[in-house]
Amino acid sequence: MTIAKLALENGMVFTGTAFGATGESTGEVVFNTSMTGYQEILTDPSYFGQIVTMTYPLIGNYGINRVDCESAKPWLSGFVCRELARRVSNYRHTQKLEDYLADSGIIGLQGVDTRSIVLATRTQGAMKGILSTTDLDDASLVKKAKASLGLVGRDLAREVMPAKITEWSQINEEEWQPEVLHNSEKPSRPLHVVAMDFGMKWNIARCLAEIGCQVTVVPGSTPADEILARKPDGVFLSNGPGDPEPLDYAITTIRKLVGEKPIFGICLGHQLLGQALGGKTFKLKFGHRGANQPVLNHRSGRVEITTQNHGFAVDVKSLPSDVEATHVNLNDQTLEGLHHRTLPVFSVQYHPEASAGPHDSMYLFNEFIAKMKSENKKSPAHAG
Repeated sequence: MTIAKLALENGMVFTGTAFGATGESTGEVVFNTSMTGYQEILTDPSYFGQIVTMTYPLIGNYGINRVDCESAKPWLSGFVCRELARRVSNYRHTQKLEDYLADSGIIGLQGVDTRSIVLATRTQGAMKGILSTTDLDDASLVKKAKASLGLVGRDLAREVMPAKITEWSQINEEEWQPEVLHNSEKPSRPLHVVAMDFGMKWNIARCLAEIGCQVTVVPGSTPADEILARKPDGVFLSNGPGDPEPLDYAITTIRKLVGEKPIFGICLGHQLLGQALGGKTFKLKFGHRGANQPVLNHRSGRVEITTQNHGFAVDVKSLPSDVEATHVNLNDQTLEGLHHRTLPVFSVQYHPEASAGPHDSMYLFNEFIAKMKSENKKSPAHAG
């Protein structure tokens, strides 16, 4: 078995055994509290630039299958767990986790005290780190970790967004089992949604398609006039990796779209919309990552258990008076949702499409449909 090490910029070094690829990679070390869903985590572009530590102790027991991917490949910088399962027991699996990581060039590390990594992260905040199977000198690794690039100030969305405009088509359609969106009424004609892709999870497009939308996926760098030229009924702002502040081109575009079309944003899209509306963002100490985050919906008074993956947040105190804070995280009181008071514009910080995770917040897709239909009734001549 190959020895591998994880070194943090604070000087902590963890020694274990490698699985997957070999080599060396750097990234911000974060933790995810999900018990399952590691395949969706691996393929979520929002994890680009991060080394993910799983808090659940046994990972890999159901392998990898062709259906549960959220993009075409893994994007993270490294994957850390307490123990890699020796046996794969799910009938759908087509590959073992370690083989999938090896094929994708991703280093995995097992046999380390993941509780200590999480405790250090919660105490000191997310830190830069390095995974290596080639350099096993502790002092050298810590020095490399300190010298590596962090996430703040970097436009990571550019690295994961698509290069061209495409129409969404369901992959693996015969095998995929659609999510159930309750109380949804499909429109008489497909509503046309232009999705600005900053690193979008596939299940978002699946959910939009399921409730009767024609989805055109455009790079997140697409300007507003090109989006409006496609005559959409609504615009969706996707999730994505890293710091939202450097994405000035996206903020400018969204600012021009506000008031023109209904807008729905998720995760990074929420942060970009918040900035476009006049708010500010900040980096969280260690972020929210997992499928068990409690969020209070101020409008309904209900608590939703949500899937989350973000290291930045919108400062609720920075929002202008025409923007309402609709959702709040019950763990730390950070903003989880906003709604413009007069325009059909809203967003949430968490992932209502789940994948993996609870379906408590699926109603938000229906809310988006309702806003598009309402706007079309006001000005049917402008319907796409």
